[in-house]
Amino acid sequence: MRDANHLLFFGFGFCAEALAPHLAARGWQLSSTCRDDEKAARLAKQGIAPIILDGKVLPPNQLAGVSHILLSAAPTPDGDPALPLLTPALKAQAATLQWMGYLSTTGVYGDHQGAWIDEETPRGKIGARGQARVDAEAAWSALAAAHDLPIHYFRLAGIYGPGRNPLVAMQNGKARRIDKAGQVFSRIHVADIAQILLASIEKPNPGRAYSVCDDVPAPPQEVVAFAADLLGIEAPPLIAFEAAELSPMAQSFYADNKRIKNTRLKEELGVDLLYPDYRAGLRALYQQMQTKS
Repeated sequence: MRDANHLLFFGFGFCAEALAPHLAARGWQLSSTCRDDEKAARLAKQGIAPIILDGKVLPPNQLAGVSHILLSAAPTPDGDPALPLLTPALKAQAATLQWMGYLSTTGVYGDHQGAWIDEETPRGKIGARGQARVDAEAAWSALAAAHDLPIHYFRLAGIYGPGRNPLVAMQNGKARRIDKAGQVFSRIHVADIAQILLASIEKPNPGRAYSVCDDVPAPPQEVVAFAADLLGIEAPPLIAFEAAELSPMAQSFYADNKRIKNTRLKEELGVDLLYPDYRAGLRALYQQMQTKS
């Protein structure tokens, strides 16, 4: 990676926070969009130049000098929020861009009733949230094809990491063990997301999509029980899915059941996962918690 590189984060969330220190340590220039002065001040303290969004299209010169872009804004009912704001500037600066990453979701694969799938598996039955991501990927793909943009798609499984994991949920009394027969979810530690993005930046392959998940899909109640065991406290009681009274959003997660292969990111990007399963990830997070206490 060259020191002159400049990455723009469109949206500075959990994944961006994990990636930014790695780039800063390499001498990269960093900037990020935000929506208010308070967030702008927090970004500036981290050495990240803030760009406050006011709902207007970014002028073409806003991307002058930007070599890389990470898009992490979720679709809204009106579509991808970044696309209309960035399109004119992307058209003007397309020739100078080396890499773009779009953070999508494994929800684009739909339901496969617990079967193993990869990036080439035909899509299963899909809900509204998954379809919104499919539409967003398609919109970016069309723009990329029209203007030769070097975009890559990272389909993220359930993200966990410092401050956002079942250990914290257990301590806050918010963890639940919901039992739905045969249900599994894939997961990924945010530190592995950061190293996967770095690997892609090092080895660009525009248009490529990657399933970003660890090696071991697992039932959610099993993960909560393991977190409780690490903390030395009793796990919450099992609750049948039908009796759990989940929100429509939570129910939508349980509508998809699949085991996702991560072979492509390992073979093409040469990534060795730091946390290949939830046990390794939670053990490390527990040790970090103990060190801080």
